[in-house]
Amino acid sequence: MSIKFENVGIAVRDLEAAIAFFTDLGLSVLGRDTVSGEWADTAVGLDGNHARIAMLQTPDGYARLELFEYIHPEAIETEPTRPHAIGMHRVAFSVDDIDESLEIAARHGCHPLRGVATYGDAYKLAYVRGPSGIIVMLAEDLKKR
Repeated sequence: MSIKFENVGIAVRDLEAAIAFFTDLGLSVLGRDTVSGEWADTAVGLDGNHARIAMLQTPDGYARLELFEYIHPEAIETEPTRPHAIGMHRVAFSVDDIDESLEIAARHGCHPLRGVATYGDAYKLAYVRGPSGIIVMLAEDLKKR
């Protein structure tokens, strides 16, 4: 049996704002759609499932992020994920310049949870509270300089 990583899916409050955030960081939109119907209900396990979706991809073509905004049923607001919460934790990206990436995030009102940390001589990294409360880890590889 073979297995291949496909994508990470994240429900968002505002699809356009989330797309703007991630495309400004460097991802590109592969496609958009509105999904509903019996197949969507069955796949997701939610009756009346109706959502607007967008598939984004990293510049290297390796990773994809599927963002979806529910039209029906109404999305359920939850408390933002905490770094130590069980379950979906964060989405992480390698960036060439963490300072530039944090400036881009700040233009979207998204800021580090605490600050920028340096892990030995290997990485500078920060956890950012992104759109819809998503935790986004940005990491700059210091050995690539």
